[in-house]
Amino acid sequence: MRLYVNIDHVATLREARQTDEPDPVQAAAAAERGGADGITVHLREDRRHIQDADVVALARSVKTVVNLELGAHPDIVRLARRLRPFQATLVPERRQEITTEGGLALRRGDRRLAAAIAGLQDAGIRVSLFIGPVRKTIDQAHALGVPAIEIHTGTYAHSWRRGPKALNELRRAAAHAKGLGLAVHAGHGLTYQNVQPVAAIPEIEELNIGHSIVSNAVFWGLEEAVRRMKQLVQDARTLILRAR
Repeated sequence: MRLYVNIDHVATLREARQTDEPDPVQAAAAAERGGADGITVHLREDRRHIQDADVVALARSVKTVVNLELGAHPDIVRLARRLRPFQATLVPERRQEITTEGGLALRRGDRRLAAAIAGLQDAGIRVSLFIGPVRKTIDQAHALGVPAIEIHTGTYAHSWRRGPKALNELRRAAAHAKGLGLAVHAGHGLTYQNVQPVAAIPEIEELNIGHSIVSNAVFWGLEEAVRRMKQLVQDARTLILRAR
């Protein structure tokens, strides 16, 4: 399983003081030293944390791969087409939200989304759609011709202590998507306490985790925070293999 580390909130801290530190490029390098398989950043339309210059610098400096999260905004799609990150994950955006609160609402005839997908794929960029763990939505994503989806794990992250319902929904969604031939990723709200049950879902091949890692980097340092998360993920996958 791959662990992609989202470094948006390193930029959030920098933007809080409108200064030049902490530097997302240095954060990405530390995450890679800690074992990250890729670096995720979300270039929002409102530019509240990651800036265009950050994405340009990361495209040049990251030694693993860049997963660029973006809304279907033409100017950001154009930037992605120019920089050609390994992967682009299309996500919903609302200016009033604190963070991405749900998956894309896929609608038939959404020309803007279709144009974004086509433009990114024409540039040779692997496209993923950030969606909820809903069978119909997964079917719609498959119909759009993307190779991958990222399942929104927010409901699980908020309810995992209260029972297995949300985890079972993730399991069913991942199995259905894999059965359609989609690569299955997951992320949102995953922490050191709740990540392992999700990491143990065999169909999921990539996790995107940011806030929990950056938060704990205050105490452990970013390299160590990534290393600890990577170990939890690897341990969960090892248990799967032993059980088979």
